[in-house]
Amino acid sequence: MTDTDTQVAETATDAATDPRRLRRQRQAHDIAERAGGGIRALVLKLILLGIVDAIAVYAVLVLIGFQQWIVIGVVVVVAVIVNWIYFSRRTLPAKYLTPGVIFLCLFQVFVLIYTGYVAFTNYGTGHNGTKEQAVASLMASALQRVPDSATYPITVVEQGGALGLLVTTPEGEALVGTTEMPLAPAANPTFEGDKAVAADGWNSLQFAQVLQRQNEVTELSVPFSDDPNDGALRTPDGTSGYLYTSALEYDEAAGTLTNTETGAVYRDTGVGAFTAEDGTQLLPGWQITVGFDNFIRAVTDQRLAGPLFYVTLWTFAFALLSVATTFFLGLFLAITFNNARMRSRAVYRVLMILPYAVPSFLSALVWAGMMNQSFGFLNQVIFGGASIPWLTDPVMAKVSILIVNLWLGFPYMFLVCTGALQSIPDELQEAATVDGAKPWAVFRLIKLPLLLVSVAPLLIASFAFNFNNFNVVYMLTDGGPRDSAAPIPVGHTDILISMVYKVAFTGQTRDYGLASAYSIIIFIVVAVISVIAFRRTKSLEELN
Repeated sequence: MTDTDTQVAETATDAATDPRRLRRQRQAHDIAERAGGGIRALVLKLILLGIVDAIAVYAVLVLIGFQQWIVIGVVVVVAVIVNWIYFSRRTLPAKYLTPGVIFLCLFQVFVLIYTGYVAFTNYGTGHNGTKEQAVASLMASALQRVPDSATYPITVVEQGGALGLLVTTPEGEALVGTTEMPLAPAANPTFEGDKAVAADGWNSLQFAQVLQRQNEVTELSVPFSDDPNDGALRTPDGTSGYLYTSALEYDEAAGTLTNTETGAVYRDTGVGAFTAEDGTQLLPGWQITVGFDNFIRAVTDQRLAGPLFYVTLWTFAFALLSVATTFFLGLFLAITFNNARMRSRAVYRVLMILPYAVPSFLSALVWAGMMNQSFGFLNQVIFGGASIPWLTDPVMAKVSILIVNLWLGFPYMFLVCTGALQSIPDELQEAATVDGAKPWAVFRLIKLPLLLVSVAPLLIASFAFNFNNFNVVYMLTDGGPRDSAAPIPVGHTDILISMVYKVAFTGQTRDYGLASAYSIIIFIVVAVISVIAFRRTKSLEELN
């Protein structure tokens, strides 16, 4: 061993036995332990993970009832991964990323995927269930009481909030069932005389409870067996039941429903509804995959072409004018209040951002009241009792929306432009002034190009926002005034996103598939415009 090695070994030995160093090491270890969490942190982690696991177990139990096996697998895998991450010591970064990733998947990725899935289906009014559910609903709607039907003593029962019937057959057998579950032998029934009054797993309703839920009881229809052609039991009073059979006869092998009274035959033709030879359909139907039919219908259906054309034009005009008006007004105010000779600039700046501090939907509602044609503040006070149709005339309604959106949007542009102007070096303006440049030339040739370097991406984002600015349209005019000639509930001030909302959620027929297709088209349009605009803004970077 060399002298150097001996010295290193002695130094290491001294360090290991030095009391001060040992004390500092223990203190560092204690600090690390406290930073890593003690018993309280462990208990909190166990409680939170217990809540997550409980939610996962509940979700699995619910999904089992709907037979959603793929979703069940996803829930189980995610729960296992979350537990592994938070019980492992090797996954510290993942512990911080996991909550955000889960919420991102739930509220962004899942929504996008599900919207895309719905766009390729006929999901909507009359097509929102399975074929079996459609058959049961159709046959239940055509139920007729069987003449001279036997009388079945019944007891109204309940399980998990769902009503059912406990039926006693003429042979003395106790059967129980619900609207979704055909009659089946009851477990350990209790009889009073010849009538079954209770069964394991079911809560028997007293007479007063039956009276409180009389409407539900009288509408209750319990299938007699798995074969829908066998009919169902119904009760008019909650004590006696009678057999009802449907005027429709279902042939599962042939895929047909036959009206026994008229002889009309309705077939499954692959469109998600039983259809007769003359094209008449029986609704409700069922949900099927239709491929690109919704996208083709969105752009080729003559009934939708007219509304889609002018709504699209107004959407682009609204987005462009909103960005242009808010930007130039915000820029003008920023230049005005950026002048060092103006007094009380701080007070004025605070006043300028007040509209931005009030929620947009609340401001839109206030403006809607102010623009009322009969008693609005603008007509009665500002214009001396005039009757200006701010919200009822197609042209004035568009102008009103632009005015309100200008009120809501200019404070944001004012703040952005103020910050961008203050970041421009004063030396550039001074040098241009010395060279004899006029103020307008200084602004046009120096300030504005440098300003656009910072503001252009925000203008693109503002265009995308206003392209889908649902709040101001819905709260101010609800898309009105209504276009009575349109086959869908659309108005003259509707933009694409509000039209999609009305296609999906208003009117007698709600077409979620078509609305989802429109949503995807809107997404593609905004994405393409944004990509092109961002590429154009690269030319401004040379100025920086």
